[in-house]
Amino acid sequence: MKKLILSVSLILLGFSVVYSQDTASTKLLTKKFKFPSVDVKTLDGKTFNTSQLSNNGKPIIVSFWAMWCTNCIKELKAIQDVYPDWQSETGVKLIAVSIDDSKSVDKVKPFVNGKNWDYDVYLDQNKDLYRALNINQIPHTFVINGNGDVVWQHVTYTEGAESDLYNIVKKVAAGKDVSQ
Repeated sequence: MKKLILSVSLILLGFSVVYSQDTASTKLLTKKFKFPSVDVKTLDGKTFNTSQLSNNGKPIIVSFWAMWCTNCIKELKAIQDVYPDWQSETGVKLIAVSIDDSKSVDKVKPFVNGKNWDYDVYLDQNKDLYRALNINQIPHTFVINGNGDVVWQHVTYTEGAESDLYNIVKKVAAGKDVSQ
């Protein structure tokens, strides 16, 4: 009987851990924090420090991705389809940060050009920015307000999640609290 109770307890504990991890990985609302200052590269190989990210006081979306990540590509493609509307309505700017490593980083620029992405794309091949933001999986998307504060983040992608992202961007653009 003790073994049965112990087994059931472990199963329930395991379920609660899996459930909480799944909930946490799907959407995270965070307290504001400053976006870190880290050097990344442009697609042309120039160094860019993330402290220079700006959008004239309007929201910025920063999406971490890699060419091997199918959900990352799906998310960026879904945003691409509505991005011009988002820009005209909120002034949002999207920045895609590739974490492709030295083996594949040379393929990122042709890949991006082939997708016709109208985003700023940076390369974080050493994952310095990735680590500074404590990212552990991609796609990982952040929303930054006009003051350079990260006000929201989202991990993973499911079809339709771009609608939730846009609702957050609209709140940020209007100066509203995203937790409400």
